[in-house]
Amino acid sequence: MADPSSYRPSPGQIPDSPGVYKFRDEHRRVIYVGKAKNLRQRVANYFQDLANLHPRTRSMVTTAASVEWTVVSTEVEALQLEYTWIKEFDPRFNVKYRDDKSYPYLAVTLNEEFPRVQVMRGAKKKGVRYFGPYGHAWAIRETVDLMLRVFPVRTCSAGVFKNAARTGRPCLLGYIDKCSAPCVGRVTPEEHRELAEDFCDFMAGRTGTYIRRLEKDMTQAAEEMEYERAARLRDDAGALKRAMEKSAVVLADATDADLIAVAEDELEAALQIFHVRGGRVRGQRGWVTDKVEAVDTAGLVEHALQQLYGEERGDAVPKEVLVPALPEDTEAVSQWLAERRGSQVSLRIPQRGDKKDLMATVQRNAQQALGLHKTKRASDLTTRSRALEEIAEALGLDAAPLRIECYDISHLQGDDVVASMVVFEDGLARKSEYRRFQIKGFEGQDDVRSMHEVIGRRFKRYLQEKERTGEWEQTPPVSGEAPHPAQDSQAPADETDPREDDGRPKRFAYPPQLVVVDGGQPQVAAAKRALDELGIDDIAVCGLAKRLEEVWLPDDDDPVILPRSSEGLYLLQRVRDEAHRFAITYQRAKRAKRIRTSPLDDVAGLGETRKQALIKHFGSVKKLRQATIEEICEVPGIGRRTAESVAVALASAAPAAPAVNTATGEIMEEDDGDTS
Repeated sequence: MADPSSYRPSPGQIPDSPGVYKFRDEHRRVIYVGKAKNLRQRVANYFQDLANLHPRTRSMVTTAASVEWTVVSTEVEALQLEYTWIKEFDPRFNVKYRDDKSYPYLAVTLNEEFPRVQVMRGAKKKGVRYFGPYGHAWAIRETVDLMLRVFPVRTCSAGVFKNAARTGRPCLLGYIDKCSAPCVGRVTPEEHRELAEDFCDFMAGRTGTYIRRLEKDMTQAAEEMEYERAARLRDDAGALKRAMEKSAVVLADATDADLIAVAEDELEAALQIFHVRGGRVRGQRGWVTDKVEAVDTAGLVEHALQQLYGEERGDAVPKEVLVPALPEDTEAVSQWLAERRGSQVSLRIPQRGDKKDLMATVQRNAQQALGLHKTKRASDLTTRSRALEEIAEALGLDAAPLRIECYDISHLQGDDVVASMVVFEDGLARKSEYRRFQIKGFEGQDDVRSMHEVIGRRFKRYLQEKERTGEWEQTPPVSGEAPHPAQDSQAPADETDPREDDGRPKRFAYPPQLVVVDGGQPQVAAAKRALDELGIDDIAVCGLAKRLEEVWLPDDDDPVILPRSSEGLYLLQRVRDEAHRFAITYQRAKRAKRIRTSPLDDVAGLGETRKQALIKHFGSVKKLRQATIEEICEVPGIGRRTAESVAVALASAAPAAPAVNTATGEIMEEDDGDTS
């Protein structure tokens, strides 16, 4: 625990301008980011008597080892820089809202020649129009199914679209008139784009125009005694009305607004957002966060606004944002929102009428979400704590292993040998710290040797980080003694790369309390030997063998048997299975990349066009390899010198023996290298 007075800056050093400040710990990691109208006043508040500080603030300042700041011109710039740094450094003492799931959106890909309607999750892409988010993907599909009667926009994948264009036959939706079939030329690209834009207009809330137009056309068709067409138009209008009914009118004045409500207690806060467009609720989502900093409702709202609109532009930021409490600097936040939208944004607390009633509904949803989260969290936290305690007791550890790293080796018959490292902290996967390794020290299949190499490389990097930050004190080696592995670094010990000393999480800087390897005694012994060679003796090692789920410890002839109902065994299995999944995914990707390469890639001066011409002429690399130089010269654009180079490259890349599928015994014919 650090004494804040040891790094307290003198008051004269701190400017009284607007700015953003960062607290760093002893490892130079950024642990807290804040902004202030007056840096001098705000930063000085952290260095008062510890007894007067909020417990969470006290924990932060005693964890920190330094503070620094950046001056900006305006409070709006400070707000933007604070958001950028929180996103970049992921400080542990800042409130960060995280979705409890990935919400689906209805997306229209206007950035394609033939726009497509589909369900999308994850980060938003440029040129794509989004509607939502929705609570369930099936709700999107029901809405789209109704609307395709009137707006028959393409919904198929690129592969289906290309296949239909190649064969000249549309898919099923084209035959039942739920797609205008641009793949076979039933409509022009311009007509199809107009349909997609009409679809977007309807989803954006401009519904009355299309329904009135359909009803007018229906009446006209009936008067002209075109009763079948009139019936179809009647059904189309009914479909649009049913699609509208799925999102009830909540605000009569066709308002575009986001309503944000917060439910909180001393430890956690739940946030609910209703997205209202055209007076209808078009989307809903919820976030839950731990209150890791001393923050009130206004502060929670400000953090929510930053994370909700920090990456948005244009219409994604509504004209009106309704909140339960205004941020401390309402004017700066409103100006920041207006800059992102490109026009004025009203940020206020609803006082009366429909908006206040709807805000009460959003608040009830937030309260229910917090209650449900606490029920789940209590169960999950209890289970995870029990699992870690069981592991500590079974392995004889002094404390529960809060950080566990697991390693697995993957290969295919000795080729493409790779390894994975997965990290679990407090019983939960921390995917941002997963790592992949290629085995470089030798060729062929040797899981034990591979495990020794991977553990050695990972913890050698850890020692180098400790040396770089000064945590490892170098001592000159005794005469005849090998230098410590941490000294085997490319850069001198006193040389620091300023790009690395920026507070971002380092790749291998944090040690685990427990290393788990996928395997039995040999793999565990190899991992332990690698740690011993590096002089590391404070990290426990164990292995989990798949056959009987036995836990092996170094130097023990008998395994540790955990009960089948043990939460500790379940956690070790999850960690091991995740490492196996991550390793085999990497190995398959590496193998697929290798298979996609062609011997023709090594021929100097042979471009993609002439490669395609060769493959098209001969049908495959195998048949091209069997061709003579004169036959290769018959391909248009291939001269004798190029033909000779092709023949030499294929001869040197010829396989020594046919590949065999070990599962079936089948001899696999070579037909690789197809660059089409």
